[in-house]
Amino acid sequence: MENVSIVVHKRDATGTRAAKRLRKSGLIPGVLYGHGKPATHIAVEPNVLRDALGTSAGMHAVLDVKLEGQKRGHKAIIKELALDKVKHTVIHVDLEEVRLDETIETRVAVHFEGESKGVKAGGVLDESIREVTVKGVVTRIPEHLVLDITELDVNGTLKVADLQVPHGLEILDDPEEVLCSVLPPRKAAEEAVEGEEGVEPVPEAAPAEPELVGRKETGEEA
Repeated sequence: MENVSIVVHKRDATGTRAAKRLRKSGLIPGVLYGHGKPATHIAVEPNVLRDALGTSAGMHAVLDVKLEGQKRGHKAIIKELALDKVKHTVIHVDLEEVRLDETIETRVAVHFEGESKGVKAGGVLDESIREVTVKGVVTRIPEHLVLDITELDVNGTLKVADLQVPHGLEILDDPEEVLCSVLPPRKAAEEAVEGEEGVEPVPEAAPAEPELVGRKETGEEA
């Protein structure tokens, strides 16, 4: 896991209105919390957060968070991002302070690698699950897990148990849960037709709420 240093600003004003004003000024509101300490309300520059997420560790980088004007840093991970559903920009970030030897549980993406035999034969790849819950020391959490689907044939499935797990990492999901399968061409076409025929009129949608990336929200703005 990669270590990334970021500088954040401490903010005093909290609440929805204060958060909106902060966003209009070009900053992202957030909180830093953990280990029983009171939450510290922070503001992050978008380019700083973007650079932190742009490393090879992605969402699982260990951040050395420094409050502007302070020398002492806080080791933290990104616990949750709230995204604007229209613009897909970050509107809130939760940072959780951690120890480098601490064991945590988090969600990790699954990347399907290769082109399967079944797809080459005309089948359709059905990706049922793209994330799994893992448990491990914070510095050993990978950005993603890779699942080789090259040998997956028509009507075949790959399950959680088929994932290659790095040393020191534990997957908490049911080993028999299906991650992906290859549907035969005819079945895939039938399911697509059934889906179209079964579509019901959708009532007028309520205003979009922020999309969350991570676990349950902790910031008042998210």
